[in-house]
Parts: sequence; structure tokens; C-alpha cells
Amino acid sequence: MSAKKGIKLEHISKIYEDPKTKKPFYAVKDVSIDIAPGAFVTLLGPSGCGKTTTLRMIAGFESPDEGEIYLGGEAINALTPNKRDTAMVFQSYALFPHYNVFDNVAYGLKLRKLSKDEIHKKVMDILDLVEMGGMESRMTNQLSGGQQQRVALARALVVEPGVLLFDEPLSNLDAKLRVTMRTEIRRIQQKLGITAVYVTHDQSEAMSLSDDIIIMNKGVIAQMGTPENIYYHPDSEFVADFIGEANFLPAQVKSTDNGVSAVKIHSHEVQVNNPSGIKPGTDCQLLLRPEAGVIGPKGDLPCKVTLSVFMGAYQYYQVMVGDTLVKINDNCPINKHVFKAGDEAFLSFGADCVHLLTKENLSSV
Repeated sequence: MSAKKGIKLEHISKIYEDPKTKKPFYAVKDVSIDIAPGAFVTLLGPSGCGKTTTLRMIAGFESPDEGEIYLGGEAINALTPNKRDTAMVFQSYALFPHYNVFDNVAYGLKLRKLSKDEIHKKVMDILDLVEMGGMESRMTNQLSGGQQQRVALARALVVEPGVLLFDEPLSNLDAKLRVTMRTEIRRIQQKLGITAVYVTHDQSEAMSLSDDIIIMNKGVIAQMGTPENIYYHPDSEFVADFIGEANFLPAQVKSTDNGVSAVKIHSHEVQVNNPSGIKPGTDCQLLLRPEAGVIGPKGDLPCKVTLSVFMGAYQYYQVMVGDTLVKINDNCPINKHVFKAGDEAFLSFGADCVHLLTKENLSSV
């Protein structure tokens, strides 16, 4: 493989014209990202957030209207896609239907005019890596969707790019195969140590694959960080709601001592970690993930059960805390008392299992 290369985007913007109003708008606005060599970074967000446009600018299929892109320290804005040390794996696979598996994978190597022996060795090695050894003579229309995706991945990897780019590569596969293939992609990326930038709107894909996630919304970066940091410490309601399920309870900080605050929720006080130092008297929202809450006969907040459904691995509850609906996944219910709809109960959670968001966080992005 070629040397690991990092990617740096400095104040990148892309401006398009609205086809209806004819007015310019920012598809991507003032985005700065620094991706370390060998890292796996995912651009995550809803449709139209700018993630694919950002990826296409790295690949060279779009040109930034503002800012500069660096690959391994080299400014690449002026380079065409084939001159950049990148390879793209597309959503549609983009395989040649009239070529067999071997010739599809060998295509980029033939353009580079390598010898037949070298091409054969590289192709067979990479097919073994993606677990397609022995299928080199098959035509692509004889392959399953998962096998086609492996061929597309092999074709991108065989040219030994410094950076591998993925544009929603698993969206055409069924749910079970998506899980298998994302595990394979991560295994191969870690084995080769290649830098990877991955675009998806699927949060579970982003969480399972990434060293870091960049969440985008309306052309700007909403938050960057590790999957754990973004999940447990989101910067805004948008991020909290986009990554995982989220409950928001209206709260007010009453007092703080050594980073732990007494917080009032519907006239009841609970103890909550407050690492960001939100001041007493501040109105905020308490973010509670469904798996962080526990329903019991005693606890912190009185509630009324409105829905109770057995889901196998967990009992799914909807409860009312005051006038706030809260969803709870109570894991491994087999040895627990199971509450029924209409029961009175109590909701509890650990002080470090929740996160406070201020009004500024709630309105940001």
C-alpha cells in the first residue's frame, strides 16, 4: 500500500444556485476538518446536509468555491480526480457488466500499465482479502449484492490509494447484509491501515465503523468527535436526536457542588453530573437515553406507564413524567417485575447517565 495520508479541509464552501429562485445558496459552508493518517472518519447527517458534496470535493468531482483541500500535505484543489491519491466506492458499485470479476478489479492497474504478472498477483491478493478468491472468472451479473460490493471494494483497494472514499456503499443491501459488510469494511480498513472517509445517513453504520464522526446539518458541521463522545455528550438537541433515541425532560439547575447538580424536574429534585458547569437558576433540558432509564416501584421521578411491550432483549415502556412522554428500554426483563399500562411507577437513572443541554444548545444549528 502507498503511505498513509491525512486529509485537511480548510474553510471549504460550495455554492449552488437554487433552480426555482435562481438565488445562490451554500450546500457546504466554511467546513474545516483535519483527518489523521489511517483514521476512519464518517460524515453523517440527513439528506441535503452537505456530506456527499464534501466527499465529492475531496474526490475532485466537485470544486470548492472557497477554501483549500490538502491530501498528505499537498494542496489538491487544482488536481483532477485521476491525479488525486484517492479511490471511491460508490453506492451503485459502478461495475462493468461486460467484464468478469478479475477484469473489473484489474481495470485501474491496466490503466497504470503494470505488467501482466504484477496485475495478476495484485488482483488475486486483493480478492483473497475481500474473501472473493476463486470467483475471479465470474461475470458481475452472476454475483449477489454483497459480492458485487466486495468487488467494488477490491477495485478501489487494488490501486493502493492513500485515501479510500465511500459514498453510502451499503444502502442497496438488505439489513442483515449491511451489518456483515460494514464489519468487513472495518476489518479491511484496519488491516491495511488506510485512511477512510465514509458518507452515510445511517447512525448505526457510523457508530460501528468510525474512529470519529462528523455530524453535518444544513451545510455546516454540527459536531465532531468519537462515537462515544457524540452519543453521551451531544452539543445540541439536533445531534442528540440524530444519534440514537433521545428523551428530553424540562429541567432547572438548583445548586451545584463538586460538579454534581441538584436539578428540578416537574417539582422533583434529582442529582445529575454537570461537567460543563451550567449555573444554578439555568433552565435546560435533561437528555435521557432510553437504555439509561430504569422503571421500578421506588425511584427518582413518579411516572405513569402508558405502554408496555415485550421486545425480547428488553421491555419497551412509554411513561408520562408530568406532561412529558419518556421512552425506556428496560434490558433483560425476565427476572424483573414487568409493569403494565396504567400502572404507577418511578423512573430512575444514574447521575452520570444523563446529559444537560442549555437553551443555547437547543437552538444551535
